[in-house]
Amino acid sequence: MPSPFEPLTLVHVVFSSRIAGGERHCIDLANAQAALGHRVHVIGSAESAVAGALAPNVQFHGLSLPLLRGWRVAALARRLGADVCHGHLGPACKAVAHARRAARIGTLHVGYKAHHHARLDGLVCVNRAQHESLPAGDHLASVIYNWAPERDASTATRPTDLRAELGLQPHQLLVGSVGRLHRSKGMDLLISAFKAHAPSDAVLAILGEGPDEALLRGLAAGDARIRLLGFRRDVDQALQAFDLFVSPSREEAFPLAILEAMRAGRPVLSTATQGPREMLAGQPARLVPVEDAPALGRAMAEELARLRPLSRAERAVGYATSAYDRSNAVARTLGFYRDVIQHRAAQASGFEEQDEAYAGWRG
Repeated sequence: MPSPFEPLTLVHVVFSSRIAGGERHCIDLANAQAALGHRVHVIGSAESAVAGALAPNVQFHGLSLPLLRGWRVAALARRLGADVCHGHLGPACKAVAHARRAARIGTLHVGYKAHHHARLDGLVCVNRAQHESLPAGDHLASVIYNWAPERDASTATRPTDLRAELGLQPHQLLVGSVGRLHRSKGMDLLISAFKAHAPSDAVLAILGEGPDEALLRGLAAGDARIRLLGFRRDVDQALQAFDLFVSPSREEAFPLAILEAMRAGRPVLSTATQGPREMLAGQPARLVPVEDAPALGRAMAEELARLRPLSRAERAVGYATSAYDRSNAVARTLGFYRDVIQHRAAQASGFEEQDEAYAGWRG
């Protein structure tokens, strides 16, 4: 078992080809751990966008085909001498369960599913509700909040002005959202709510890509105020241009986009999904019922009416974000790894003592 001060060999697993919230968290965690001196590897799909976002001291291993991924992850983790194998999102967690020689960790970026997570040694919950609803088992679990990943340094050298890019006049209000174009993110609800309730001079900008892009473009057809801008690396700069940030999700465990909007000081309107209910409790933000486009639209119109007479500086909001400190979360994650490693060692010792007692009884 590694000593408390010995660098660990850490293997993260994430199979997504594109980068969204869970992938960004994996990337930033791997980069932060490598910066602290740990030996860090990431296993993913070959040609994944994740590879290009990793720090130079994080080694990426691409799997060309999805066949036998669990077996291949286990073999690669064994060859690398992994102390910890950490899965991100369901399919990766299912594969990590095969890496029995390492401490097997999974982060519940979406939620607990027995067929993905039941065989893991440790679970990282991203909100308290997840932790409280876990079934009993031999695994350890800890609540460790996500954090807003470090700003992309490459965009700092290419500053952008989203309002100018969209051709907005100073008086026009910009509503924005960031997320994967998937039904779970509720962008269809946002488009419907905006079309029905937003003032005629407001503009809606949606940043992200995903399988529902064609559907959403169809919903937005005929309304020139709605702009689908695709994937962008300059999210932090784009957030600065928003007058109101909206999260219309149908389900959300811990939305990094909301945390980034809080960091940018933007007014936030969100559906009352699991993560935002906890993140925004006691914060100067507004929640509306889930999957209720009329309620979302009315709240949006009211917020824009409230913001219109204010200057852009006056629209800025201050949030309490100390609970989402990156350094503390990374340290707590490493501490949790060591707890799980020790727990596994204690379990193994107990099994050995039982075997010895059984052998002595038979003798």
